[in-house]
Amino acid sequence: MSPKSRIPAQDPGDTWVPRPRRRETPIGLLGHAGKFLGSSVLGGILLAGIVLPAAGAIGLGAKSGAESFDSIPDDFKTPPLTQATQIFDAKGGLIAKVYERDRTVIPAEQMSPLIRKAQVDIEDARFYEHGAVDLKGVLRAITKNAESGSAVQGASTLTQQYVKNVNVEKAGDDPDAVREAQRKTLGRKIQELRYAIKLEEDLTKEQILTNYLNITFYGHQAYGIQAASQRYFAKDAKDLTLAEAAMLAGLVQNPSQYDPKLHPVAAQKRRDTVIDKMLEQKHITADQAKEAKAAPLGLNYRDPQNGCITARAGVGFFCDYVRRVVKQDPAFGKSAAERKKLWDTGGLNIYTTLDPDKQAAAQNAVSTKVYVTDPVSAAMTMVEPGTGKILAMAQTRPYGLAKEKNETVVNYNVDAGMGGGIGFQPGSNFKPIVAAAALEAGLPPTQSYDSPNRMDWPTMTTCGGTWKNVNKGKKDGVIPNESPREKGPYQLKEAMALSVNTYFVQMEQEIGLCAVKQMANKLGVTAKASGDPLEELPGLGLGTEEVTPLTMANVYATFAARGTYCAPLAISRISTVDGKDVPVPAPRCEAVMSENTADVINTVLLGVTEKGTGKDLGLDDGRQIAGKTGTTDEKKSAWFTGYTGNLAGSVWLGSPGTKVPMRNIRIGGEYQAEVFGATGPGPIWRKAMSDAVQGLPEKNFTTVYIPDPPKRDPNCPTTGPTSGAGCTGGATPGGTGKPRGGDPVGRSAPSAPPADQPDDGGQ
Repeated sequence: MSPKSRIPAQDPGDTWVPRPRRRETPIGLLGHAGKFLGSSVLGGILLAGIVLPAAGAIGLGAKSGAESFDSIPDDFKTPPLTQATQIFDAKGGLIAKVYERDRTVIPAEQMSPLIRKAQVDIEDARFYEHGAVDLKGVLRAITKNAESGSAVQGASTLTQQYVKNVNVEKAGDDPDAVREAQRKTLGRKIQELRYAIKLEEDLTKEQILTNYLNITFYGHQAYGIQAASQRYFAKDAKDLTLAEAAMLAGLVQNPSQYDPKLHPVAAQKRRDTVIDKMLEQKHITADQAKEAKAAPLGLNYRDPQNGCITARAGVGFFCDYVRRVVKQDPAFGKSAAERKKLWDTGGLNIYTTLDPDKQAAAQNAVSTKVYVTDPVSAAMTMVEPGTGKILAMAQTRPYGLAKEKNETVVNYNVDAGMGGGIGFQPGSNFKPIVAAAALEAGLPPTQSYDSPNRMDWPTMTTCGGTWKNVNKGKKDGVIPNESPREKGPYQLKEAMALSVNTYFVQMEQEIGLCAVKQMANKLGVTAKASGDPLEELPGLGLGTEEVTPLTMANVYATFAARGTYCAPLAISRISTVDGKDVPVPAPRCEAVMSENTADVINTVLLGVTEKGTGKDLGLDDGRQIAGKTGTTDEKKSAWFTGYTGNLAGSVWLGSPGTKVPMRNIRIGGEYQAEVFGATGPGPIWRKAMSDAVQGLPEKNFTTVYIPDPPKRDPNCPTTGPTSGAGCTGGATPGGTGKPRGGDPVGRSAPSAPPADQPDDGGQ
């Protein structure tokens, strides 16, 4: 680990240099083993924890080849210790600290010499004098245990304890593996001793001690001395006082029994024992010992802060999304096991794309416009066009498991595979995808259809055949518009502004369902939110197949980027605690439609916010916006997805299980007789985006000229043969572009035939 990524080292003058003494080599200890065994047998106390290591040494002395001391796994020299991972936003603010084990590995120079002295003195005072096994300690333990008639004293050296800790660490959270690592069997003891002997040959005592202090458990989820210092005293390990170092060193033997929070008297008594040991070893003076023992425990305890649940308000869901990206994206490992190991080992600094200002804007909007106690919820994602960067991800219900607080760990912004649910029908939010497919197929922006008020679902081609309506004339076989007065002919711009269902069904019929599906795939809608494949049904173009706000925000960001689709991006950089970079997913952008097609879509959706269903959703600063409303059957979900030239956002509003029809309902303290895309999610989007664009330069769309449709003669019917006195054929030049008939603020998308036929038509 590079010290430059950590706190500066302690003053070189304040160091502890142990007294040089003779080390017992493995050969030397083998010479004593026979005497040791004889004493054990004569004493009648063949204790497994004491005798077996030396017995193993004798057995090992006769082995050769692979069973010799020649090598040990590298894990024991430089163990891959699990450490805490930190997740940061785009401005460097800490989002959350997550870990399997709370640990921060630090070098020796970042540990107070006092903790190094204290840990050795209480755990293994002869650490610098003996080899892997302390024969004097073993014999002393035998004598003590013989006198007491029970095993009251052990003889494991600090090196042997370190080896056992490595085995436990490698076992991870698998309880069976942990039990196996801790079993006191002859084979286990022999292996531990073999590794300890080799470690003493390959590493210095200082290296072994540093590794030990980084791996040891100190209670309260704190692994390693740095985490322990932060947990109990809210300070770094290099700054520990004598009394603090002694208390922490005393915890290692039994973190539960000496827990300073639960058992402060026992903890202080144990601390004083450590201080006495340090005085005995002449590492401190009598005055220092007296002063330290007179000091209170002085805890400045910090509760363990682990996981996305600790993220600041609203950011827990994005934190969880980042976790899933690391565990699922092949950029972090070819196999699931490799990616899991990277995450579980931790020690990562993950820098994300989340913009804290835009996140605050989105979270404020969804939580003030929709209360957490409301029967419905809201979610919003913001994406940067041209990069795919996820800038905000917010939802009304907080991240957590407490049902009484309306908490949830389901992220309504994302697909099921990334922590979300099955998604929500987008309704007419999907219609621009149909339009883009038609334009790419060669249809002009002025494409006109007669768009009757009601029509049977027509026969349509699919990628592999034909879809036919088997319910003609029945409710399930008919598609209506929102209002009886909504009759064609219409052209694209007006049909989009009014969200006319029959227009887009006729467009689907002309280009085929395969073209719609293929365009959806190019725009990132490769499957339903549940993970199931998109179905080639006529309802596809009217938004009957479930998606999420992240998906829709990214679709509209593609329009804003003039047809360049960029895969959603949440992580910009990852480094390890020692400053090494970890490869992250590269931006994936490609043109999925012509710039002219995107420009037409932008022009058409600009019309929605100027004269159509989204005309009341202009931003506070008046900058140019485009977008589309969407409402589904029985008003169970409502959407508004809109964008400026440099920011796209999608808002969903509804009940998570889509069980609550949004009629005669109070949301955010306001009564609504009926919720539409422009009256429910629309104001949330407007509030969030008005705040989010502050400081962003204005960026207008590249638009194209689309002639207005001919003005209708009020004396002529809007569909069918022309008739009536003074009728001029049903249309006159010029057009107002104003909506005619129906509710101007929203429509409902029908469900895919033949099931769940809508009761109120389009957007």
